[in-house]
Amino acid sequence: MDTALLRRLGAEPARPRAVAGWPHAHWLAVAAVCLGAFMGQLDASIVTLTFPALSREFGASLAGVQWVSLSYLLTLVALLLPVGRLADAAGRKLLYLYGFVVFTAASAACGFADSLPLLVGLRVVQAVGAAMLQANSVALVTTSSPRRRLRAALGVQAAAQAVGLALGPTLGGVLVSGLGWQWVFWVNVPFGLLGIAAGWYLLPRTRQRTEMRSVDWPGVALLGTSSTALLLGLSALSGLDAPLWLVVILFSTGVGAAVGFVLRERRAAAPMVDLNLLRNPMIASGLLAALLGYLVLFGPLVVIPILGGSVVRAGLVLTSLPVGFALAATFGGNRWPDRRRATVGGMLAAAALIPLCLLPLTDPVLSTSLAVLGIGLGLFTPANNATVMAAIPAACSGVGGGLVNMARGLGTTLGVASVTLAMHGAGPRAAMIVLVVAALCLVIVSRRQPA
Repeated sequence: MDTALLRRLGAEPARPRAVAGWPHAHWLAVAAVCLGAFMGQLDASIVTLTFPALSREFGASLAGVQWVSLSYLLTLVALLLPVGRLADAAGRKLLYLYGFVVFTAASAACGFADSLPLLVGLRVVQAVGAAMLQANSVALVTTSSPRRRLRAALGVQAAAQAVGLALGPTLGGVLVSGLGWQWVFWVNVPFGLLGIAAGWYLLPRTRQRTEMRSVDWPGVALLGTSSTALLLGLSALSGLDAPLWLVVILFSTGVGAAVGFVLRERRAAAPMVDLNLLRNPMIASGLLAALLGYLVLFGPLVVIPILGGSVVRAGLVLTSLPVGFALAATFGGNRWPDRRRATVGGMLAAAALIPLCLLPLTDPVLSTSLAVLGIGLGLFTPANNATVMAAIPAACSGVGGGLVNMARGLGTTLGVASVTLAMHGAGPRAAMIVLVVAALCLVIVSRRQPA
């Protein structure tokens, strides 16, 4: 291939002068990032509506079908940090644009899958593109926005995520019931093309870069092995046809790989996770709180479609959750300190879930509780993310964004797996109790953050 062409493909395109010179150009960059945030969360929420249809289409159990989500989430968790580190070195805008290309192409291919294993494999490819988007999203907002506007910018990004979540259940219900599950993936294509154009013209080139000496591939492999083995073990307990000895091996492998990952990161010259960052209590507690928050956010997206009734009805009920999230993320508690906003949000989330453990799961009860839950998480998430990113040096913002999104990915993955396990073992009430416990832990972690 022509070396000049290779250089062009590896260079970040500049914004038009009119865009770069506008005093409020950072909001245009935030808007471009919001397209990726919207599309990522649209995909996350819309796919759970396909579980019953995929189970019928491929003759698979819920424990098998959930791997359409879990394979995607596991790939994200494994790649977010190395991609974030690569973006800090090669250019955040560059990887963001290529992420859109990969994600959009894989979304189109998913709709043509004729078997569950093929669909799961294509979801892995789709997750590679999503990792290139998500590892850079928080970093692009952080480096593009003035410090005084950071929380507001992150709130707008969180609202875009919530709009994607809000549209996903309703749109997914209509598409699955009217056109078929394939359209749940094909709907990403027009949004992806729009996102590529917006990113090209509106995102700034990377100003600060850090040298990337090497990729910590052993760390990547250990993290991927640990998370995959542990979630396969949970899936086996959730209904996969697997003998007890295999479950024991999976959990043992997962724990052993997790220990190996920590030991490797302590010794590696260029670790995937900078453990010095995690020694900062503001960062460590914020990441744990982010994990718990997304576990609570995504758990209901798995429970509600399985309760019975039409897919459209499940989508309409679920919409109240991200609508509450979007409103609170955009307008709620903007004058409060971050710690207070996060704590109040966590308490609201816990209070909203308690009625779902005690009252009949009728549509009014579900819609009201999910709306309050969304408000609580909408208050919590932007404040918590701003706290974490403010504590991370600007030159490491790609790694910091990768840590935030890794925590989000782990929380989402655990939300899918733990709720599926609880549903298989004891039914919907048990799943709701799991979510209440996670929300209470979120409150405790938020209150223990340094002031």
